[in-house]
Amino acid sequence: MIFQIENKNIHASDAGQGIDSKKETIVFLHGSGLSHIVWSLTEQFFSNKNFNVLSIDLPGHGNSDGPCLDSIEKIADWLEKLFKKLNLKNLILIGHSQGCLEILEYAFKYKERLKKLVFVGGSNKMPVHPDLIDLAQNGDSDAVKLMMKWGYEGSKKFIGGNPVEKIIQSPRDISEILAVDLKACNNYSNGSEAAKTINLPTLLILGELDKMVNLEVGKKFSNLLENSETHVINGCGHMIMIEKAFEMREKILKFLNS
Repeated sequence: MIFQIENKNIHASDAGQGIDSKKETIVFLHGSGLSHIVWSLTEQFFSNKNFNVLSIDLPGHGNSDGPCLDSIEKIADWLEKLFKKLNLKNLILIGHSQGCLEILEYAFKYKERLKKLVFVGGSNKMPVHPDLIDLAQNGDSDAVKLMMKWGYEGSKKFIGGNPVEKIIQSPRDISEILAVDLKACNNYSNGSEAAKTINLPTLLILGELDKMVNLEVGKKFSNLLENSETHVINGCGHMIMIEKAFEMREKILKFLNS
């Protein structure tokens, strides 16, 4: 579906089902430099389980008009405009990586719209190595390779090649999208305080072999959340919704139905 916010076209995948006011709505938030495509193994599954699904391309990403928003705080405010426009309430937010920071800040500011939260491969803070930021700002394809080296359990095992490279394809994608996102993650500092204010039912899904958000960091994050549970997926890196989509979505479904 395509709609407008502030005279810019915004794209979100709804699994072809639209929004039914009688159903709960799951909103999927992608990570740095990515798009709604990363949720392709997940959104149809939940649509078939009687949920509305909305997998959003943030401004400047995927099929949404740019430019990108350059801070987590701006993205949270933008999400509120989107939810208000679509009249969405009792939301379930599911975010990956950068999307987890966006959930934190959104919940800190606008918790009245929320019902449950799911953090996939995320934490309350996500510092980014300066070498990665420098490569991204220069549009260097090594930025994507370095990100995957730190994030994946084993990117060589993906049939057809690294899926992230299919999304982040050009020097422009790297310098004008990925670099902006990485700096937004690096600069976000309100995560710890935001986490302490959240008392909604919350699920954390962590990858055992994730090098971007390792288990120690993830478990410290869970301790900040008053009403959370954690599931660790064995043999999995950072790109959980691609590497271990089936296990991830079953755990989320169990949590949502509990």
